[in-house]
This record gives sequence, C-alpha cells and structure tokens, in this order.
Amino acid sequence: MPSIIRRLVLAVALLAAVTLPAVAAAAERAPVILISIDGFRADYLDRGVTPTLTALAAEGARAKVMRPSFPTNTFPNHYTLVTGLRPDHHGLTDNVMEDSARPGVTFRMSDRAQVQDRFWWDGGEPIWVTAERQGVRTATMFWPGSEAAVRGARPATWLIYDETVSAFDRVDRLLGWLDLPPPGRPAFMTLYFEAVDTAGHRSGPDSAGLDEALKGVDAALSRLVAGLKARGLHDRVNLVIVSDHGMAAISPERVALLDDLLPESDYRWITLGAFAGLAPNGPEAERRLLGRHDHYDCWRKGELPARFAHGRHPRVPPVICLADTGWLISTRARLAERPMTAAGGSHGYDPADPLMAALFVARGPAFRHGAVLAPFDNVSVYPLLARLLGVTPSANDGDLADVAAALR
Repeated sequence: MPSIIRRLVLAVALLAAVTLPAVAAAAERAPVILISIDGFRADYLDRGVTPTLTALAAEGARAKVMRPSFPTNTFPNHYTLVTGLRPDHHGLTDNVMEDSARPGVTFRMSDRAQVQDRFWWDGGEPIWVTAERQGVRTATMFWPGSEAAVRGARPATWLIYDETVSAFDRVDRLLGWLDLPPPGRPAFMTLYFEAVDTAGHRSGPDSAGLDEALKGVDAALSRLVAGLKARGLHDRVNLVIVSDHGMAAISPERVALLDDLLPESDYRWITLGAFAGLAPNGPEAERRLLGRHDHYDCWRKGELPARFAHGRHPRVPPVICLADTGWLISTRARLAERPMTAAGGSHGYDPADPLMAALFVARGPAFRHGAVLAPFDNVSVYPLLARLLGVTPSANDGDLADVAAALR
C-alpha cells in the first residue's frame, strides 16, 4: 500500500511539473487585440483629428507604409492580414468571385450564405484557427472569414456582421470578453470598424465627412483605452491596429468605358471598378482587350506584373484590367443601372500607389516605444500575431523580419 501511495504522489508531481508551466504560460500571455479600421489610408494619421490613435502610435510602433496585397479590396486583404497569404494563395481573390467548382454561384460580400461557407475560405488558415488548435482561446468581431468554420474550426466566440452595432457597443462587447474569468477569457480578439471606408466611398478621402468618420473611430479607440486602464490592462495588452487599404478620390468625369473598346456581347464581366475581371468570348475579343488603353491596362491572368503576385489562382478571371488611380472601368449599361452622380472614393488600385497605403500601429508590452518601421507588405502581420500569441504559425508568405524592429 505505501508503495502505491508513493507512486500516486510521484504521478501527481510529474503531472504538476508538466501542466503548471503551461497554465502559467497561458496566464502570463499578454492578450492581443487586432483592430481593423477599414479604408484608413496611412496618411490619415497625420491629419490631426485622431489624437488617441496618434498617441498609441507615439507610445508604440508605426509603419511609414504598410503595402496592401493585390487586389487592394476589403475581403482579400482582411484575409491576408490573418493568414499571411497573398490573395492568390488563400483564394479570396476579390470581394466578388466565381469558382468552376460552384457553377452558377457568385461569391459576394453581401451574400450571407456564401460568406459563411468554408468552401471559399479553406485555402488559408486564419490566426484564430491556428491559435485554437494550439490551445489559445480566441474571439472575433466581424472579421471577414470568422463566420465560416474554416477547415472545420471556428473562434471560441464569433459574431455575425451587423453594421447597425455602434462603434462604442463593439468596444464594450470586447471589454466584456476581457472581464471573463480565465478559462473563458480569450487571448486573441478582433475589432472591426467600417465607418472610415464608408465615408471615403460616399464623399471622398478629402471630405469633411471622412474627417468626421475618423473622429468617430478615434472616440471608440479612446473608449477602449479608458476601459483597459480601468481594468489595469492598458500596459498588459498588445494592440495591433491595421487597415486593409487606402482610398483615392474618384469622379463621374473619370470613367473609362469598355464599350469604346468592344461590344459587351463579346465578353462577360465579373467585376468592374478600379479594376475589372473579364471573361472574353473568344481569342479576338481577348486580343482587343489586352494591352494599354486610355486610363487602364489589361493582362491575361497569368501575365500580370510580377510585383502583384497575382493571377495563378483558378478564381482569378481570365483577363484583369487595372485603372489608373482615380479612374474607374465600367460600361454604359452598368452606369445606367447604377448612376454615378457625384465625386467619392474608391480603392482596388496598384498596391504601390501611396493612396492605397494601409495603416499599421502597434502598442503594448511587446513593442518598442517610438519605433517607426520601413515600408513592408501586409503579409507580415500574420507571423507577428503568431509571435505575440506564442503559437507556431502555418505556412505563409510573410516575414517576421519585416516587423522585428517594432518588438522589444
């Protein structure tokens, strides 16, 4: 009997030796909050209307420029930020897509059934799936991809996108997650704000409406900072604040019409705007589309400039046309259906254009005070998140060295 007791005591001691470090590591892991301000162009930070965000940048690290991936649209770049993969690799090749494996089906941001279908997302593994599979609890608010069971897994907590939820309510919900007792408290969380992108589209990047949207999001960040301070967490949480792309001014006078090149019966368009995805009906129609035209260029999908790192995925349309920044590609029929009557803003342009540059600000115990990073590509945010969470990243296109200078 005594020997059995001794063996039981030894077993308990060994179990404690194994589990206590893991429990301690989980308790010591600084929570990570990833925040997206959709459409926040990098130079908006210098407008003087975002004091909270400016202070966070001064107290931590910022990038001069974070280059988005091509195409510089919302869903592709949000998924790149959390997978570290180019859109051509993770498969979210645009906000609107087709796939030959789903004939007759078009993926659209507004189509809830498609947004929640893992079929479209399984080409990449988002950080919350990586983390959950390695024992790190996560919670997401409105991040593209988080409504689907990607590769069969979801965040422990996730919310269906609802633009009617105010920015303050979103912050309060996240603070509530931080108030949970340790077993249920997430170590990784996301926040998403669309107001800046919406204002940029409606009234343009240089408008009073855009400034008001910037002030509103900054007020929400102020509420978050106050909530963290009230909980004694302001210096114990790592904030990573990003955007998906910038914004350029557009007007009804800067629209290039495909009708001037060939009749609409000679091709089918999948998407129009800053860039167009087209399926020509034959070799002659393709020949007429390809090349340089007034205010836009067209390429076969496999022949885009190498720096775009785009055009190999099956979901990329056969021909891609890219407008000069500030111009749009459309058709007369489309303009009749959706008239453009006033100036506004758009994105989707060349990722190297400064007007497409995205925001990167990071503040917390992991980050150096006052660090300013050289320009880098947004694929490198994912390995940074993995480092902050202490998880092994999935294969990705990023490079931690791009952001290493921000880390303590």
